[in-house]
Amino acid sequence: MTLLLLGLVFIVGPIVELYVIIQVAQVIGGWETVALLIVESLLGAWLMKRQGRGVLVRIQSSLDAGRMPTKELVDGGLILFAGALMLTPGFVTDILGFVLLVPPTRALVRAVLMRRFKDRLGSGYTILGGASGPVVSTFSFGRRGDVYDTTAQEQGRRHELP
Repeated sequence: MTLLLLGLVFIVGPIVELYVIIQVAQVIGGWETVALLIVESLLGAWLMKRQGRGVLVRIQSSLDAGRMPTKELVDGGLILFAGALMLTPGFVTDILGFVLLVPPTRALVRAVLMRRFKDRLGSGYTILGGASGPVVSTFSFGRRGDVYDTTAQEQGRRHELP
């Protein structure tokens, strides 16, 4: 089923993009359409760079606070995917890319993704660098896709690594 859907996207997607480009070119002209596609790509690249820097800052602050930056990493992945959509010439992929670059709509997509993959992710362990050495940290995913992060130190026992 997934393979069929993926094949359909790669066959129908370019046909839809060409159709939309041709329709826009008939309304505003060929060179104007090319210029509009270039301007959209430049605007998307600027927005992707800005949003990407913001996510990197949030990832760093989460790591500094000793928390697992799960939401921030999903945001980073969505921004990368939006960048790939923006690199693909066409109006439909640019619109989808812009949707993922706008923080409120990206948050909705992130929530859906985290809810969908929550059961597959479960819980796990990670090693965080603390002021007095590495600390083992556990995390699990809640009902709404939230990550509950507790370090061994907060639980009253500190696990030092060799």
